Amino acid sequence: MLNISKNPLNKTVHLTGFKSTDKVFHQRHYKHFNRFLLGSAIFGLIVLFLPWTQNIRGNGYLTTLKPDQRPQTIQSPIPGRIEKWYVQEGDYVKKGDTILFISEVKNEYFDPNLVERTGDQIKAKSASVSSYEGKVKALRNQMASLSNERKLKLEQAKNKLMQSNLKVQSDSIDLEAAKTNISIAQKQYDRIAQLQSEGLKAVTDVEEKRLKLQETQAKLISQENKLLAAKNEVINAQVEISRVQNEYNNKISKAESDMFTAQSSQFDSEAQVTKLENEFANYEIRNKMYYIQAPQNGFINKALQGGIGQTFKEGEALLGIMPSDIDMAVETFVEPLDLPLIHLGEKVRIQFDGWPAIVFSGWPNVSYGTYGGEVVAVERFISDNGKYRVLLAPDPEDHDWPKDIRAGSGAYTIALLEDVPIWYELWRQLNGFPPNYYQPEGETMKTAKK
Repeated sequence: MLNISKNPLNKTVHLTGFKSTDKVFHQRHYKHFNRFLLGSAIFGLIVLFLPWTQNIRGNGYLTTLKPDQRPQTIQSPIPGRIEKWYVQEGDYVKKGDTILFISEVKNEYFDPNLVERTGDQIKAKSASVSSYEGKVKALRNQMASLSNERKLKLEQAKNKLMQSNLKVQSDSIDLEAAKTNISIAQKQYDRIAQLQSEGLKAVTDVEEKRLKLQETQAKLISQENKLLAAKNEVINAQVEISRVQNEYNNKISKAESDMFTAQSSQFDSEAQVTKLENEFANYEIRNKMYYIQAPQNGFINKALQGGIGQTFKEGEALLGIMPSDIDMAVETFVEPLDLPLIHLGEKVRIQFDGWPAIVFSGWPNVSYGTYGGEVVAVERFISDNGKYRVLLAPDPEDHDWPKDIRAGSGAYTIALLEDVPIWYELWRQLNGFPPNYYQPEGETMKTAKK
């Protein structure tokens, strides 16, 4: 009542005497209300000293623990054209099952007998290598024969040189004998001539001695000619040795040159054989790539290339597959301010999208519908969303995660920290302070050891 009327009712109308008024304004109700307020105050004060688990909240989604278990796309390492599909979306495939058949789009691989023809080329080149090997072997035998022949020819020429030297020595001795004979003949002629001048010898004796002297001189000249001829034979023998050595050196060098040429052709053919073998192996592997197979057991998610006759480039995604045998994990994100509070092995409570839960973040023991997780990895570099990525695995000490959850669905995470009184937590929240920084006992012991 605002008491703005000139006829106030409280002066004319009295509430006493009514049964409802007696019940409402009875002193006993004030007493109960005061007791209720006092009890509430005491209860609130006790609640302020109850333990409260500090926590870090985050949003994430379900993923897999190992990278090879995550959804992936199947690509073809070669370009091609879709010819036939063997699966449809949603099918379950095993590792090695054929998913798709493709054909070639490059003209250098159009030949259906390309592998066989390459094999024939390898055989032909291998035969060429064998031929060159035989030629090299024949040239080596020829070189050995020429070396032996040169050795015999040189020995023969050296023997002839030795004979010529001996003949020179023999003719030199004969020349000395001839010189001695001419000296004796000259002395005899001089004595006869002197005796004839004294009248002691006849003229015929003088003429006889002169004739003998002339014969001795003729033998001397003849012997000198023989010696010169013998010396000339020595020179010819030396020239013959040089000629034989040069001739066979040229023949051996030519055979060696031919052998090196044959070896070069052999090595070139071997290189071509190796190249052809490489191409042959590549063609065989490429033929196997025409059938796109499942890399692991899983479910076909979505065909990214459809139809028949559609072409695609190498490395282009053809379809998506989700592995069937996976270890579920949760990928969540935390603020940089809260990152020092996250440690490997920390316990985390997880609420999955689509699974009803009653969550008391400060009292995890009384929460219902949450599941246990454990920190297994903390990213070292900030993500594009400005937060750090944390990977959670199922807690082996907690009950199992639901079997029907699937990768990609959302998850709400609560990382459990230290236990503090509720009044401290309220004071921290009002002041905007971060949770208490701490390290687990194991981390503290490791730091102390270091």
